[in-house]
This record gives sequence, C-alpha cells and structure tokens, in this order.
Amino acid sequence: MTMTDPMTTVRQYIDGFNRGDSTAMAAAFADPGWILDGIAPHVWHGPTASQDWYRDMLVKAEHPGASDLALTLGEPRHVDVAGDSAYVVVPASMAFKARGKQVTQSGATLTMALRTGLIAIASTAFA
Repeated sequence: MTMTDPMTTVRQYIDGFNRGDSTAMAAAFADPGWILDGIAPHVWHGPTASQDWYRDMLVKAEHPGASDLALTLGEPRHVDVAGDSAYVVVPASMAFKARGKQVTQSGATLTMALRTGLIAIASTAFA
C-alpha cells in the first residue's frame, strides 16, 4: 500500500477531537498506537491509546474549567511519505473557554508518524 495524503487521516483525527468523538479519533489510529503529550501520565499506548488520552485530557481540562475545546491546524511544515509510512509536522493552536472566558493557545506543533494510512504515533507540544 502506498500512502498518498497522510493529512487526510490527520484531519479525520482532529475533526473527531473537535466534535468530542473519541470513536472517530480511534478510527484514525493504528493498533497499537502511541501518544506522547505534556499531560500526565504523558504516554498512552495500545489499542485504546487515543481514547485513553482523550479521557485523561478531559479530566485535566476540568480543573481550570475548560470547555469547548477546538484544535486548529496550520499548513503542514513537513510531510514525508515513503511507501506505506509517513511523517507529518503541523503547527496547531488550541481554543477553549476557561470558566467562560475565551482562550487561545498558539505556537503548538503536532507531530505524527503514520503507517498504512493510520496514525501510529502522535505528539503535541505547546510552546
């Protein structure tokens, strides 16, 4: 299988996140998959990695009263496709409400490695 547009899968994952649909997020994720993120426990892996991360992220978001989370991607900085593998680096920003006040965090970088059209590894770093 040759991967032609890994951004289609990345957008599917982000669209699922923005809808609050962890099942759609999981559909874009390989089994097993890995997520590395700045929130504890920092690493999630296995067949439910994306759903486990999403659950933990929502718990973390409760503390500052965050709601209405939405991730926006910029134009990819790097897309490298080799056969059935791909590596993608995309700028991102997160918008949400914190106790009713609109907040936007910009300057993030989303990095994903894909295989056979599914996300195998995902990492987001906010500056």
